[in-house]
Amino acid sequence: MSAPTLSPSALLSPRPSAPRSGSRTVAPARSRTTIRTSQQVRIVPPDLKIADGTGASVFRVAAQRGPISRDIIAKVTGSSIATVNRQVSALLAAGLLRERADLVESGAIGRPRVPVEVDHERYLTVGIHIGAVTTGIVASDLRGRIIGAVEVPTPTVDQNLALASITASARAFAARWHRRTPLWVGVALGGRVDSVTGLADHPRLGWSGARVGAVVGGGFGLPVSVAAHVEAMAASELLLTRDRDAADLKGTSLYFYARETAGVALTFDGKVHTPAGGPGSISHLPTGSSASCACGATGCLEATVSDHAVAQRARADGILGDGDETTVQAVYRLARAGSAPAHDLLVERATVLGRTVGMLRDLFNPDRVILGGQAFTEYPAAVPHVADAFARSSTLPRKDIRITGFGNRVQAHAAGVVSLSSLYSDPLAAMRRAAG
Repeated sequence: MSAPTLSPSALLSPRPSAPRSGSRTVAPARSRTTIRTSQQVRIVPPDLKIADGTGASVFRVAAQRGPISRDIIAKVTGSSIATVNRQVSALLAAGLLRERADLVESGAIGRPRVPVEVDHERYLTVGIHIGAVTTGIVASDLRGRIIGAVEVPTPTVDQNLALASITASARAFAARWHRRTPLWVGVALGGRVDSVTGLADHPRLGWSGARVGAVVGGGFGLPVSVAAHVEAMAASELLLTRDRDAADLKGTSLYFYARETAGVALTFDGKVHTPAGGPGSISHLPTGSSASCACGATGCLEATVSDHAVAQRARADGILGDGDETTVQAVYRLARAGSAPAHDLLVERATVLGRTVGMLRDLFNPDRVILGGQAFTEYPAAVPHVADAFARSSTLPRKDIRITGFGNRVQAHAAGVVSLSSLYSDPLAAMRRAAG
């Protein structure tokens, strides 16, 4: 899946498809060691990168290009045919790959000519994206394709009760696929996340030290991985985007997300940067707006551009009528129907976002800039204004920016990639962990 390019002169629309973090530090130095907080809970930090192990490379090629023959896998991965044969045999024995003898070309001789593919019908993984307003639950096959998704309101009760409720909903949803074996659970959420312990602080939800990994993993009895959601979105660009140029995996990328919250993540040479202290925050970057923030300041980024802020502004300015709900969706509907004030409000938000992305581009000077979230994908008519503001505010040489190819499903793919990252990093080791 390729991402459209966004520039002031040549613009392509995207394809359809918290106040400040708390001061409490929850993240010790990261480790790939599995943490067992009880006999039933296995918290495994996600591996948000393109792994270079032979098994991972073979599995990834089969997932993205299968059915595919072993000799083509060898050519793509740069491994010898003997090495590929050994890895394919091990992955077949583990039930991760299956042969497609029905696709052998007429006259072909020998098993290396028998195509293989990821067995996408035997297993599933469960991804959960806990948002400030809604929680998305997805079931993914081992190719990274979403086979089902549902959204529920994020509970506003005590954090432990909320996590228990989310876990129950996710278990009930996964049970629909009674012929598939669930292997892993992945959770992506905002705020400050410690992927080693599975703890999270989410100020927007009032969560502090929330035992995300323990509650969700214990509820499923499966290995669980927990990640900051914008880092997970950046990882989905690396691991789930098909047919991308290998050059796109080199160098640096800045991923900028905006919806109800705003955040950024960086990738370096095919690996998402995951700070030991948890992700940084751009919630309170100054924008120059007059919006009041809960922190007491004026003009903070999230207080200006979040869905809630846009809806409240529309209500205060009389854009929303008495019969309209105070939601950003109502603003989108009015703008699509031709309301000039609604359109202008969304353009104003797009301009603020473009300026902010330009400032961050100058700060980090990445090779690529990728935008994700419904603030960019829900109203394409505002997208050119993002590009214009970006171009005007950046002082570095001209650079195009792109909107994620996952469109409005970026949160779903973020949750999915957290549930799949260990399999994509070391598939055989992940299967041993899943077996308990």
